[in-house]
Amino acid sequence: PTIFHVFFQIYFSGSILQPAWDYLHQNHHDFLRSPLFPVVLSVSTYFFLVGLYTVLDLLAPSWPCINRYRLHPDRPVTWPNIWTTLGVTIYNHLLYVFPAAVAQWMWRPPTPLPREAPTLWGFFLGILGCMVVFDFQYYVWHLLHHRVPWLYRTFHAVHHQYNQPFSLVTQYLSGWELFSVGFWATVDPILLQCHCLTTWGFMVFNVYVSTEDHCGYDFPWAMHNLVPFGLWGGAPKHDAHHQKPGTNFAPFFSHWDRLGGTHTVPNPSSHAATGDPDEMKGKKD
Repeated sequence: PTIFHVFFQIYFSGSILQPAWDYLHQNHHDFLRSPLFPVVLSVSTYFFLVGLYTVLDLLAPSWPCINRYRLHPDRPVTWPNIWTTLGVTIYNHLLYVFPAAVAQWMWRPPTPLPREAPTLWGFFLGILGCMVVFDFQYYVWHLLHHRVPWLYRTFHAVHHQYNQPFSLVTQYLSGWELFSVGFWATVDPILLQCHCLTTWGFMVFNVYVSTEDHCGYDFPWAMHNLVPFGLWGGAPKHDAHHQKPGTNFAPFFSHWDRLGGTHTVPNPSSHAATGDPDEMKGKKD
């Protein structure tokens, strides 16, 4: 076969993902059909990622090979920072996520599992579509919650208590914000009629990039360094948002901020800011 035929088979046929899908279908059918599975997948992915980043945060002060990639190398993440953000995260999961999961388990029908896997093209295009839709939804939500003082004070201010975010700040949120994000992440794949495998891929990727946005590191393999032309926001731009809350509202891409006049490029000098580590936490001006 020609290179074109191989390319066509890989991207536009279901044969590439089909063996993996068959294995999951045959060996984990009941678990995958459970309405609890998406919740378990998202929560486990989140805590796995923040666990890795938190280990890096704790090692960074004594490991220069890690600290060199921190956006604020002279402001280490402290144990009080970790316990405070972890406490709010666990509180939100017990008060909101767990009851929502139980409600889904009781009232939502099992997820139908089609026999055919999505094509590789359909898989990645579906994830991209969900990201684009989610990005617009959260941009509008985020902009309104900064421009309307009551919305900011009531719902969003808690997330901005940290001027230099780290991974656990990702879900240092009010219940309303957690619900909004979870609602869109659940509904968008349904609106785009995604295959359930694509839906789960979007959920994992969404958690990954959300955590990466707040991680406080500028690694060479980070999404903003891989996506060309400055199309992706990434950790530096979201870090700039926490320092200049009137900018960079979009969670992932940069086009809405450019169109809306709210885009800003991080000041490289701010990545080497000095000061008391406790100043990491501070109220919006």
